[in-house]
Amino acid sequence: MPQFKLKDVSSLSLPLGEKQEVEVEGVDGGKVLLLNAGGKIQAMGPKCTHYGAPLVNGVLTKAGRLTCPWHGACFNGQTGDIENAPALDALPVFKVVEKDGAIYIEGDEAAIKAGRRKPNFKCGVSGGALAGKVVVVGGGSGAIGAVEGLREKGFSGPITLITNEGYLPIDRTKLSKALITDHTKIQWRDEEWFKSGSVEIVHDEVVDVDLVSKAVITKGKERFVYSKLVLATGGSPRNLPVQGFKVLENIFLLRTVHDTKKIVDAIGEKGKKIVIVGSSFIGMEVANATAGDNDVTVVGQESVPLERVMGKEVGAGLQKGLEGKGVKFHMSAGVDKAEPSGSNPSKVGSVHLKDGTKLEADLVILGVGVAPSTGYLKENKVIRLEEDGSLKTDENFLVAGLKDVYAIGDIASYPYYGPGGQGNYTRIEHWNVAQNQGRVVAHHIVNPSLKAEFFTPIFWSALTGQLRYCGNSMHGWDDLVLQGNAGEGKFVAYYCKGETVVAMASMGADPAMAKSAELMKLGAMPSKTDLKGGLDILSVPLPA
Repeated sequence: MPQFKLKDVSSLSLPLGEKQEVEVEGVDGGKVLLLNAGGKIQAMGPKCTHYGAPLVNGVLTKAGRLTCPWHGACFNGQTGDIENAPALDALPVFKVVEKDGAIYIEGDEAAIKAGRRKPNFKCGVSGGALAGKVVVVGGGSGAIGAVEGLREKGFSGPITLITNEGYLPIDRTKLSKALITDHTKIQWRDEEWFKSGSVEIVHDEVVDVDLVSKAVITKGKERFVYSKLVLATGGSPRNLPVQGFKVLENIFLLRTVHDTKKIVDAIGEKGKKIVIVGSSFIGMEVANATAGDNDVTVVGQESVPLERVMGKEVGAGLQKGLEGKGVKFHMSAGVDKAEPSGSNPSKVGSVHLKDGTKLEADLVILGVGVAPSTGYLKENKVIRLEEDGSLKTDENFLVAGLKDVYAIGDIASYPYYGPGGQGNYTRIEHWNVAQNQGRVVAHHIVNPSLKAEFFTPIFWSALTGQLRYCGNSMHGWDDLVLQGNAGEGKFVAYYCKGETVVAMASMGADPAMAKSAELMKLGAMPSKTDLKGGLDILSVPLPA
């Protein structure tokens, strides 16, 4: 195995839980991350395989768990394997050798340059094999988490993935943040990848589940028999039940690449009057993505954007940032109706608010939340949907009262044991959460005796800066500890219930979120009183 010298490293004296990025001599642009993970000193790829964040700025526990500073992807610091979403590729690991007063790594030049390695996925399944078949319904984050997790953990049975989106699983987060219109630019894996793992991709829509004969039925009149079924159908964007919104053209929902294509086509040569109804994350991200070349107005029911989740002070700061980009806001406002355009009565021309305000519009984009996409189960005589349309599951995401059926992502209400959760059933609409749930399901299918490990929910948003968020405030918070200034795009906010921090958000303060997520996982998050006293989360030691 070739050996390459590490520049300016003369001894292996890294303390437990410490890391440094170093250059590799003889490899053009080559760098590795040298780290002491759980007492083992070695080198690995230096960048997160999700979006390329420098892992030297991330968080490394003494046990050897390495967390990306941006979006919460976690890697095993000894094996390089993935432990948490949203990364799909693992990190390469290189043996470290000490000789002649210098430090070398053993490895191929190509592996050092790549800085990533594909997980174990290849699998040969005979065409007629049916025993142990897993059917995954859905083509989003949870679905790919389940499929990749199954093969990574050694599942060798047949897998069928059924998706109604018309393309392979994509990085859906980029739709609202950048209005991507080419699905090939954001698809996670290509067709050959799925073929190599003997994963059958079916482009169809599931319309029912036959729990007696263990089969799913599609719109195309196909039946797919399963041994284990994973429902990962995501959310359906809500429309507004007011005059004009269901009949006029140029009023758009946003969930798929097909939606972004329609929106981008309607914007055309820019300079359009765009009204965005909804001041939650989707609405705010679309406002940020379109503000540069258009006249953008956001209409929201809250007094400031994101008030329910982020609070007034943070929401006002984020609003100020977008106002600086030219976005106009009508808050504490209700929509009365949409009126047709004078030049083309089939298209929207204006949105009228309940206070009488008329907002001219070339197009309207709705960001008023999603509902669990479980319409195909409403008439099912065995499955019971919760009031919000979700499916209640246990901590392994097995649907309550059903055998061999799992539900993950936007459609799953599961017992949440994070800070402030106390096992209350919770439905979380985060990309990372769905993918991690898919991995939990995969591990449970492979080894049913395995206890599900808690993962901290993580979310991010592209506003005027990169907003990071971890934890969960669905069950309420009663106080906010704010360090920094939200209006200036540099802050850390802690959402507290009593003395317990149940969630936190940050901007311009990496890796504060990654550190908080680890502390929440380990049950070691500081108290509200400590944080009110000015405690810097980055100074808090991680427990052994």
